[in-house]
Amino acid sequence: MSAATLAAAASKADAPIPLRAHLRHTGALIRRNLLWIRQDPESMFDAILFPVIFTLLFVYVFGGSIGQSLGGGQDQYVQYVVPGLMAMMGMNMAQGVGTGFNTDFNSGVMDRFRSLPIGRGSVLFAKIAVELMRMLFATVVLMIVGVLVGFDITNWPGLLASVGLSAVFGSALMWVFLTLGVVMKSAQSVQAMGFLVLMPLQFGSSIFAPTASMPGWLQNFTDYNPLSALADTARGLMVGGPVAHGLWVTLAWSAALTAVMAPVAIHKFRTKS
Repeated sequence: MSAATLAAAASKADAPIPLRAHLRHTGALIRRNLLWIRQDPESMFDAILFPVIFTLLFVYVFGGSIGQSLGGGQDQYVQYVVPGLMAMMGMNMAQGVGTGFNTDFNSGVMDRFRSLPIGRGSVLFAKIAVELMRMLFATVVLMIVGVLVGFDITNWPGLLASVGLSAVFGSALMWVFLTLGVVMKSAQSVQAMGFLVLMPLQFGSSIFAPTASMPGWLQNFTDYNPLSALADTARGLMVGGPVAHGLWVTLAWSAALTAVMAPVAIHKFRTKS
């Protein structure tokens, strides 16, 4: 291709695209990503194994001792930890979207997309939509395993509201990892960076254990940790407890992350050389 032809193609690809065309492009890319999952079913292993392993590990290894601190035993801990694990679904799926996005860049797929006259945001929105589907699948697996180990679903509207809230927060986090997927050089570096970010957030929260016995400085961290707010809200919706404060904190974090990181991710995707 001549330089003039490449310039014309780039100009056409960056031309303004109507909303209806954006939606059509996003739908086509969602279908493309789902077909890729069908051709590579091993990509669903994390969505299947993560909720199974974490539920069994924490219930049967830590359930007895932490359950006693809650005033019960293992059964009491099941009611505590399953809503907390739901709060983790979006975060762990968000890391996956970053590594997958980086792999697509390194394989040249994204260069092909950027040469087409499609909306830049459509590529990213399609990634998030498919990852949310994977997150919902992982949540179903989590609830099945949770019921098998003794979790009582007594509030179905609260369960559905918890799933929706986890999806909102998870989609906000995905913009962060999409940005990392663009700026980092390899999928391994995205995964390593995600590990460094996720581990303190996961274990420095109320997901696995109450925060009352933690040191004061760590309790201060958990008070501002959005995962604690999300876990406490899911717990309140599903098994009873305060909801309002954690709900607003989670929604505020979700709105802030989306407002800041979505434009950054789209800009980085558009300008990446």
